[in-house]
Amino acid sequence: MNLPKANPLFLRDADLREAIELLFFGYRDFTGEADAMLADYGFGRAHHRVIYFVGAQQGLSVSDLLATLKVTKQSLSRVLSQLIEEDIVEQRTDEKDRRRRLLFLTAKGRDLEAALTERQSALISKAYRSAGADAVAGFRTVLLGIINEHDRRRFDERD
Repeated sequence: MNLPKANPLFLRDADLREAIELLFFGYRDFTGEADAMLADYGFGRAHHRVIYFVGAQQGLSVSDLLATLKVTKQSLSRVLSQLIEEDIVEQRTDEKDRRRRLLFLTAKGRDLEAALTERQSALISKAYRSAGADAVAGFRTVLLGIINEHDRRRFDERD
């Protein structure tokens, strides 16, 4: 893929609008196949985010999930109730602090999360291979620049 080089010190309105459009189309295509899979369960993107983050960190507390997703307790409760009812997520009481509820994917949930993540990983992997190592590092830098400082710290720990 041969893309024009933009001068990072001088971004025209058209360059910024193109980036916004690319993010919209990229997100649409990134979520499209997952959306279709989730629809078979009667789930949407909110369910997908919960499945993904609980799968990435088994034993995540409900309060930590709320902080990560930045949603209201009411909206998380509705989604979480459906996932528990459909045997995708299970909720356990923290043995150290009985007030805390910890979330885990069930076997069915792990299978669903793996299928969703496998498809999205394949899409990203294909794009990364096509773009090359420098572009991958640049893309990561751009995404880190877009997200808020608090969430950015999550990725500092991984470096």
